[in-house]
Amino acid sequence: MSAPLSILLIATGLELGGAERQVVDLADRLAARGHRVGLAYLVGEAELRPGADVELHALDFSKTPAGMLRGCLRLRRLLRQWRPDVVHSHMVHANLIARAVRLIAPVRRLVCTAHSTVEGGRAVALAYRLTDRLADVSTHVSREAVEAYERAGAVPRGRMRAVLNGIDLRLFSDAPERRAQARRRLRPGSDVRLLLSVGRLADEKNHAGLLRAFAHVAGRYPDVQLWLAGDGPRRKDLLRQREALGLEDRVVFLGARHDVPELMRAADVFVLPSRYEGFGLVVAEAMASGTPVVATDAGGVAEVLNGAGILVPVGDDDALAQGLVEALSMDAGRVAAMTAAARRQVEDRLDIERSVDTWLDIYREDD
Repeated sequence: MSAPLSILLIATGLELGGAERQVVDLADRLAARGHRVGLAYLVGEAELRPGADVELHALDFSKTPAGMLRGCLRLRRLLRQWRPDVVHSHMVHANLIARAVRLIAPVRRLVCTAHSTVEGGRAVALAYRLTDRLADVSTHVSREAVEAYERAGAVPRGRMRAVLNGIDLRLFSDAPERRAQARRRLRPGSDVRLLLSVGRLADEKNHAGLLRAFAHVAGRYPDVQLWLAGDGPRRKDLLRQREALGLEDRVVFLGARHDVPELMRAADVFVLPSRYEGFGLVVAEAMASGTPVVATDAGGVAEVLNGAGILVPVGDDDALAQGLVEALSMDAGRVAAMTAAARRQVEDRLDIERSVDTWLDIYREDD
């Protein structure tokens, strides 16, 4: 049996997002296997927090030169105190910081993982390329995302690996009794059918396109509501759009939520309207929850769905509306077949325990 490792994870932030949840879940699962695990984050408040077995460290970076310097010095001090076997950074800004600090602090092995195909434009892509050799291993969360980084010149071809994200199957259950419980709690006495979308209210998630598509669906199906879980900079604009479309009683803004597994189980259809995705973690979560998925072909989403859902082109409101109509029109037999296939896909490829096995193999490659 291999000896436990000392592992320091570094994230850009710990707000409510798919990449951030992936990092926290990874930290918890590594700690559960007996490794010493720390999680440091560069900016903001820790809206997501790991369990008590993971040490949490706020580095308090800011955008000023002095704030950047102070943050780098805090990270250097943490690295000298910890002397970890592995540093594993997540998201491009944390990756760049971890690479730079490696020049002034002891880092035995540095693994850098990107989580989005859109990360700051040409300047960031150039910085990523120029610092590439400071990382021992560079990864992304899907094969499509790796190819996007290669096309942008952010990494040399063949240098970056694809390592799929994983989800905790204990949280996202498709058991009929748990789905019934979620519906009773969240939709008591309601015969309304529910479309659910979970994600930050930001341009790249394209909720504006979803509202336009739903306006067509709402006219055809008076028994359907759309719930949007998440918060972000586009909230006010989206509220105004909801009013302009006359959807005030059909679209519900839930805000930031910590009960996403129950929301997934309570929904009749999950919809992802994104323009850009690295992986599409919420798609995997819906698949694990027994909820049919309609999603745009953004980033690694097609890899995640692998045919077990309805995939539509990015940025095509009419196609998104047609996909939602198709999902709402499916008979019980097709729903059962689609959701069973989706759950098998998640169990076979996207269980977080498989992801942890992969990461531990990568951490120990030079041992």
